[in-house]
Amino acid sequence: MASHSLSRRSLLLQAGAAAAAAAATSPLRIGLLVFPRITQLDMTGPYEVLSRLSNSEIHLLWKDRSQAVRSDSGLILMPTMTFAEAGQLDVIVVPGGPGVGALMEDEEVLAFLRAQSGKARYMTSVCTGALVLGAAGLLRGYNATTHWASIDFLPALGATPKTDRIVVDRNRITGGGVTAGIDFALRLAAELRGEAEARMIQLQLEYNPAPPFQSGHPSVANPETLAKAKEGNAGMVRARTAIVERVKKKLDATR
Repeated sequence: MASHSLSRRSLLLQAGAAAAAAAATSPLRIGLLVFPRITQLDMTGPYEVLSRLSNSEIHLLWKDRSQAVRSDSGLILMPTMTFAEAGQLDVIVVPGGPGVGALMEDEEVLAFLRAQSGKARYMTSVCTGALVLGAAGLLRGYNATTHWASIDFLPALGATPKTDRIVVDRNRITGGGVTAGIDFALRLAAELRGEAEARMIQLQLEYNPAPPFQSGHPSVANPETLAKAKEGNAGMVRARTAIVERVKKKLDATR
């Protein structure tokens, strides 16, 4: 009996070692969503960081890869993998942009995110990509952040809003607006491959920001600039409020 028990333990140890070896050699599979009217820096900033991770592969995900998508600034982006082709990914990154309004009510996109969330190591977002995660029901009970102009929408989607530039809550990592995507990606890189590798990537990118103006957040912008920004955002806020109200009703119905 003791011999049988020892043999079984040995087999379990061998299986565990084999699984660990496979995990060590299998590349991380990272997918970044692209979509019409994306803010490209929400995606390209993190892409530049994450594409430098050791033993990893990175994909641009959309429903169809036969046609390019146009960002809100006109940059053309070509998806490299469809939702159907993706299989299980280790990391999902949802960027933001004006196009998130449509995504928040796009069941194909939301279903894909929900399906991935079951086994993904990290479900993440940059900027208003957090609203899409929220619309999929994936931020219920989580702390999260997003662009300052949209942070007030998070409670309706079940999240607790935080004004930090990066928020980590279990396997949800959310970044603030646009340029915060680089900071977010460096933090994610450290989670995935360790701080030493993340520090090396930061150095290679010479990421040492020293902006010419202290105007990058409402907490430091002058009142005139902030007022003008809010005025310019008013139409977007009205339209997004209506979308969030519809989405909240759907989420409430599934509780």
